[in-house]
Amino acid sequence: MEVKKGQIVNGVVTGIKPYGAFIEIENGPVALAYIEDLSVVRIKSPAERVQIGQKIKCMVKAIDEETGKINLSYKDCLGSWEENIRNFKEGMTVKGIVRDVDKNKNGIFIELTPNLVGMTEYTENVKYGQTIEVFIKKIFPEKRKVKLTIV
Repeated sequence: MEVKKGQIVNGVVTGIKPYGAFIEIENGPVALAYIEDLSVVRIKSPAERVQIGQKIKCMVKAIDEETGKINLSYKDCLGSWEENIRNFKEGMTVKGIVRDVDKNKNGIFIELTPNLVGMTEYTENVKYGQTIEVFIKKIFPEKRKVKLTIV
């Protein structure tokens, strides 16, 4: 199968390494989605986003002309910020996953969906990967930001 940059392809996750996931493109070669191309938020392992045997859609991000190696982006197929925010309104209480605690204790990044993240004030005893309830305090569409409060 001939693939082109920007094309959306179907594939199956065939391997997971610390740096990314190997995806066999339907009727085609095996390609790689680097960890930073699996999620808009920082994840510690590709296994937090995909599992071996999972069928996924990816966008062809790059093709190396010399080697023929293909890089894929999974996060580009998870919907835009605007599409994902439609499911949320100010005043809602929802569950999210702690994805990053700011080193300077300025805040905590909470993943609301695989392609939408919000920020809450720093709180002690909150750990990476923990599922917590948050209140959507304010949505700033022009900045693509969501301000949250831990419930």
